[in-house]
Order: sequence, then structure tokens, then C-alpha cells
Amino acid sequence: MKKEVVPVHIRGILPASSGAAIFLGNDQKVFVIQVENSMATIIGMFLRGQPKERPLTHDLIANIFKGLDVTVERVVVTDLKESTYFARLILKQQNELGTKLVELDARPSDCLAIATCQKVPIYVSAALFEAVEDMSELFEKINQGASEETGE
Repeated sequence: MKKEVVPVHIRGILPASSGAAIFLGNDQKVFVIQVENSMATIIGMFLRGQPKERPLTHDLIANIFKGLDVTVERVVVTDLKESTYFARLILKQQNELGTKLVELDARPSDCLAIATCQKVPIYVSAALFEAVEDMSELFEKINQGASEETGE
């Protein structure tokens, strides 16, 4: 039986002509999601654990979730339609009445920012992961070029 989702992580963030390219993937495959420069900067800050002078929007969202006893369970990049990716934010709330899971439609860039802020898993639907173009070779070439430039 095939898994419904595939675990991935952010492999890298690079500037692109129309914003930034977020390389998502695992040992099998890497693919690219284009995001705005500001979102790439935010995601990069969360990945590096970089301190911020003031809370960013995704920090505010995290604080609201905490105040409401809501946890982010995971994010899932679900689909690609007409060059636009779609994603879902999976939230969990527990209280005296029980446990409630809520699934929200959200931009992949926001989902990735929240996932990196909250340090929660990132998944891609298995069907989408199968369908996207494998950019592993390009990603490796870019990394090798960067290593050569820095002498690492």
C-alpha cells in the first residue's frame, strides 16, 4: 500500500528571478516552490533560529496558537494547479471536551514559515511528489558551485 504523504524538509533557499526558490525534498527527490523574497527571508530566519527585534507575523500566529492551546501538527503541500501550489495546515486543539483536528487551506509559503517556526514536520502528498519534476541534480550542482566559491 502506498503512503498518502511523503515526508520532506527544506533543502535550501536560493534567489530566483521571480522571488526565491525553496528546494523541498528528501533522499529520493527535490523539487522547487517559488515564493516571494520576503517569505524566503522569514523562512530562512526561522531555519537559522535567527533572533528578531520584534515578532513577525508567523511569531504572532504561534503566540495566538499557544494562547488558545492549539498546536501545529504538520503541514502538507497537497497539489499543483496551473503553476500554483496548494497546502494545508493541520492544527490540533485539546481541552476537557476532547481533541479536535482542524485542517486549513493556506499558501505553501505560509505553511513552510509556520512549520519552520514551530519545528513541525512538512509533508507532500504522494501523488504530487510523484508528479513534480526532480530537481536533485540541479540542486547538487548549485551546492557544488557554492562550495567551490567558498572553498569548502
